Amino acid sequence: MNPEITPLPHPLMRILIVDDEPDLVELIALTLKRMRIDSDAAASLSEARASLLLGHYALCLLDLKLPDGDGMDLVEWIQKEMPEMPVAVLTAHASIEVAVRALKLGAYDFLTKPVDLAVLRQLVTGAIRLSSGTPEPASGLIGVSPAIEDLKTLIARVARNQAPVHIHGETGTGKELVSRLIHTSGSRSDHPFVPINCGAIPSELLESEFFGHKRGAFTGAVADQLGLIRSAEGGTLFLDEIAELPLSMQVKLLRFIQEKSIRPVGIAQEVTVDVRIISASHKNLRDEVAGGRFREDLFYRLVVIELYVPPLRERLSDLALLAQAILSRLALDRPVTLAPGTLECLLEYDYPGNVRELENILERALTLADGALIRPEDIRLRRSQRPLAPERPPDRPLREYLDDLEREQMRQALRECHGNKTEAAKRLGISFRQFRYRMKKLGLG
Repeated sequence: MNPEITPLPHPLMRILIVDDEPDLVELIALTLKRMRIDSDAAASLSEARASLLLGHYALCLLDLKLPDGDGMDLVEWIQKEMPEMPVAVLTAHASIEVAVRALKLGAYDFLTKPVDLAVLRQLVTGAIRLSSGTPEPASGLIGVSPAIEDLKTLIARVARNQAPVHIHGETGTGKELVSRLIHTSGSRSDHPFVPINCGAIPSELLESEFFGHKRGAFTGAVADQLGLIRSAEGGTLFLDEIAELPLSMQVKLLRFIQEKSIRPVGIAQEVTVDVRIISASHKNLRDEVAGGRFREDLFYRLVVIELYVPPLRERLSDLALLAQAILSRLALDRPVTLAPGTLECLLEYDYPGNVRELENILERALTLADGALIRPEDIRLRRSQRPLAPERPPDRPLREYLDDLEREQMRQALRECHGNKTEAAKRLGISFRQFRYRMKKLGLG
């Protein structure tokens, strides 16, 4: 079936076109009519406000240069008065920075003039799908701490537009989970979500993996390859560890973002691709730009909206909920609970590996546990991260302090090795004979 006349699954089939160019308005209206969508037109800001107050629209297509003022003012007014209605801005190709500013104000997306009708149809389809109802966002993000509640709110907000999003946070905090929630909560949820780890692809294969290639384009190209970008058509492209891209590839990625088209290796013509871009990095991209390792122009294209995913140590109030959710998933139908003292043991740790490390710790504990109860001795943590002894008082002899410190290290090693002295000695890096001698000397048995 021709996508131009495919009816959209929503009763709101009226769009407001705000532009003072009659020919362009007529072209857009005709395109919408072929999609079985009605439209109204307004040639100024005042007409547009009057139409929006009187009518009910699924989308507003808005030119930013109007006879009686700046269309950006109307973007702000719409966000304040009717935030549930998507607004897409029309702008000249040379004014991309202005369009990016509109995205930051809450615009759904932008179109450059002259308007590509295929891109227009894709934008309208996505915007009307968004108007059909807002899915409950961030349902997979576990926690009730203020930091996580703020993040859920931001996810709901950015899911309603097509602006590029950059997610910053330490390794293991759940940046990919956040990007998937943005995807599934938005208008592209019926299309692919394609994650790419930019640091995991060899530099010589980056262009082919991203853009695809034609058979015979280079040695080893035995078949046509679509490429990761085109495989995300209509959906979301998640560029994880974006800071790892070499500068040569950053240039090509920047061109794709600007032109919304790619040129596969070995093919002369360009191919238009419609994807939303979400990027992430555990590095601070501003520092990478300052150090000359990341292009400033690409930075401003990617970081239109920035989200911060807090480390686990900044939201330890969520640890009990996270632990129970992880155990429920790992144990399947088997009921598993934490024994008294186990949660306190978990709370002593600062989790340099964040939620991913918590999951590894609990998976190991589940394996070691005797039955459905996880005890403190089933929890194995890095010694360097747990408090081993109180600070030495100024009037306390150094020898006593060091003995206490060593005693606590040996006790912890025994706990982690379930009382196995041979394994505990190995863990501490000493011989069994030394271990046994120090135990006796320190009164440990």
